[in-house]
Amino acid sequence: MTTAPAFQDQYLDARADCWGCGRNNHNGLYIKSYWSADGQEAVAHFTPKPEHTGHKGVLNGGIIATLMDCHSMGLAMAHAHREEGRDIGTEPLVTYVTGHLTVNYLKPTPLTERGVELRASIDEVDGRKTWMTCRLLADGVETARGRVLGIRINEPPSGA
Repeated sequence: MTTAPAFQDQYLDARADCWGCGRNNHNGLYIKSYWSADGQEAVAHFTPKPEHTGHKGVLNGGIIATLMDCHSMGLAMAHAHREEGRDIGTEPLVTYVTGHLTVNYLKPTPLTERGVELRASIDEVDGRKTWMTCRLLADGVETARGRVLGIRINEPPSGA
């Protein structure tokens, strides 16, 4: 990871209310995504709380899907900005919404204090569509894998 701020910390306030990744949502999960050292993946670490449990001692599947969704949309947005040679959060604002999300739960994800790691990569970009793969790892073991489609939304400048 770099010392650069998390993707989500660079969003304009207009986009910072998301339950999964918004810094302004006081009840949220506060996902923080960064470029990997080689710049080919987005990496995030998340430490679940006891209320994130599904079956006893296992991370809830809906939380897993939310983590993958928000982490992947952060990657799509950061990738688009990088491809355009500009900083995240500069206008015109580029955001993504989820067009499709499929999660394969490979094995139970333990609810531990060590937390989980998310690793997402870009598979394909086709116009406004960005396809990504997101993996969830617990103690280095892949417990879930998602295929995510982000749809680019070009928003009007702030104040418009």
